Amino acid sequence: MQNDAKVPEADDQREALAEEVVTEGSPEESPEESLEESPEESLEEIQRLYEQSLKDIKEGEIVKGRVIQVDKDLVVVDIGYKSEGHIPLSEFMDEQRNLNVGVGDEVEVLLERKEDEDGLVVLSKDKADKMRVWDRISKASDGEAVVEGRIVSRVKGGLSVDIGVIAFLPGSQVDIRPIRDLDSLIGKSFKFKVLKFNKIRGNIVLSRRVLLEVEREKLKEQTLKGMEEGQVLKGIVKNVTEYGAFIDLGGIDGLLHITDMSWGRVSDPLEILAVGDTVEVKVLKYDPEKERVSLGLKQLTPDPWTQASAKYPIGSRVNGRVVSLTDYGAFVELEKGMEGLIHIYEMSWTRKIKHPSNLLSIGDMVEIMVLDVDQESKRISLGLKQLQPNPWDLIEEKYPVKTEIEGQIRNITDFGIFIEVEKGIDGLVHISDLSWTQHVKHPSEVYSKGQTLKAVVLNIDKENQRLSLGVKQLAPDPWQQAEQEYEVGKTVKGKVTSITDFGIFVRLREGIEGLVHVSEFGQGKEVTASEKSVEVGDAIEAEVLKVDPKEKRIALSIRALEATRENAEVKEFIDGQGKAVSNLGDLLARGLPERDFSENISQEEAQQKVEEEEETKGEETKEEAKEEAKEEEAKEEAKEEAKEEAKEETKEETKEEAKEETKEETKEETKEEAKEETKEEAKEEEKGEETKEEAKEETKD
Repeated sequence: MQNDAKVPEADDQREALAEEVVTEGSPEESPEESLEESPEESLEEIQRLYEQSLKDIKEGEIVKGRVIQVDKDLVVVDIGYKSEGHIPLSEFMDEQRNLNVGVGDEVEVLLERKEDEDGLVVLSKDKADKMRVWDRISKASDGEAVVEGRIVSRVKGGLSVDIGVIAFLPGSQVDIRPIRDLDSLIGKSFKFKVLKFNKIRGNIVLSRRVLLEVEREKLKEQTLKGMEEGQVLKGIVKNVTEYGAFIDLGGIDGLLHITDMSWGRVSDPLEILAVGDTVEVKVLKYDPEKERVSLGLKQLTPDPWTQASAKYPIGSRVNGRVVSLTDYGAFVELEKGMEGLIHIYEMSWTRKIKHPSNLLSIGDMVEIMVLDVDQESKRISLGLKQLQPNPWDLIEEKYPVKTEIEGQIRNITDFGIFIEVEKGIDGLVHISDLSWTQHVKHPSEVYSKGQTLKAVVLNIDKENQRLSLGVKQLAPDPWQQAEQEYEVGKTVKGKVTSITDFGIFVRLREGIEGLVHVSEFGQGKEVTASEKSVEVGDAIEAEVLKVDPKEKRIALSIRALEATRENAEVKEFIDGQGKAVSNLGDLLARGLPERDFSENISQEEAQQKVEEEEETKGEETKEEAKEEAKEEEAKEEAKEEAKEEAKEETKEETKEEAKEETKEETKEETKEEAKEETKEEAKEEEKGEETKEEAKEETKD
């Protein structure tokens, strides 16, 4: 019904259009001429002109039409053909679904077909728009023209851009520098250069970078014309790195290094700048050949360090804000561009601070004392503990050396124990100062944390804030009388307390032990402790070889004791043989000179001569023994002197190391001495054997 109602109206419009065509197409005629023409001729002329106008309309072309009606779902457009065209209403709506056409508006549409099955013209506004876009794209591709579009979405490898049709913008062509967040560009409109297009496939490739490079090159030429060192320019922060920031000065980027951002300490450029910030900078260096520009921000303000010594004299108290914490201290900002360091050792007199964060936090306002100012190096040393009295100034008066103190064990380490003398002050008892006699491998074997213990003050190092204490010094040293009590050559008794690979330890009395080296177990070949069949707790006898009270060592020998006893038996035997001589034959057997037999002497005189000869031999033997003893003493003195020189030249790193080394040296010395003495005893034995043999031979003769 609706279509039928429209037909008369459409016919009237066609007639009016025909009249316009006739009016436009025919020359002006006078009223008299028009009156002379017949009605039939006029209709024929109108029909001819109308048919001629229809011949000019071709399918596939863009034609102009007029909107004659707007319905709910479609728009009726008259293009001057025998019938109107119906176009969907959606083709005249924008993205917000707003209708942008009304009755009487002139529009351009595409004539797809002159007539469909209903006798209507087939028209399309969308296709007409696309054809115009493709024409514009084709012209832009061939020349220097640009197209404008809006980024609508992100796709693989780039972005989709609406330029009337959907085109592709590769990620590499978005900007001069790579953009990490492409999603931030969605919804924004830009101008683009058409790189490639294929109308048949519907592919279009755009570039924004090409336009930016051209624009940048023009700006660069303008910027470089007036560029000179010392010039102050405005720029935009384009990128921030760990070593500085790049500033766009207009076509050319300059580097603002982190050291030129502030007179103070900057740990991260992002503390001062952010991408997109507009900043004023000073041109520090410009290289026209390489087109490199170095910029400075701090150079726009005077250097505060030029007046640092006058403004912050040593010993003055100042306030500042903690801006940074490191393992070795805290940096405090005294004013803009000037910072000082509180070293971790300058934070407390008594507390051992492992990290500044245990005492301070970033942002804290603190009062500190200026300790040192170095204007050239731009460094200020600050102190926090100097605001409090130093307890170590009075420590020597309160606790002089040899003072007995009592305190709680605060910590136990491999090398000793720490005792709290007073709050904030601990003293160290070295492991070597725990006992005169007991060998302590680790202090935890004897003491526990929190235990109350007495000690003696041994030394005070005020400069290094160290207090040395001793526990064993509370009692006298049992080794002081050891040299007189255990003389060399003395036979001693004791119990086996320990068996090792190198010998056995024998307890002579409480706190005093001696070592029988494996080489001193007995006569003959060296044996091990297990081969000697000795057990802990066995009572043994030995002879004292050497006593060293300083090193707290006594060298014992079972072998020397056996040799001494054997020599005594030999001497007793010889003495017994001498008393048994009672006749002339025995005297002759003892080796009287031949002249004595030719003389007429009595038996008593012969006996006297024999005894005199034996005494002479005995004196000679004693003299030889004395000489050997002197040689041994000289050797021992030389060894002792060498030891003293070695001790003076060598610095002790720790007492424990010195003890271990001394033990090893003593073992070696004991072995060497034992070997030497064994050799001497062997010589004495050989002499004794020779004497026996001579005596036997003489007796036989």
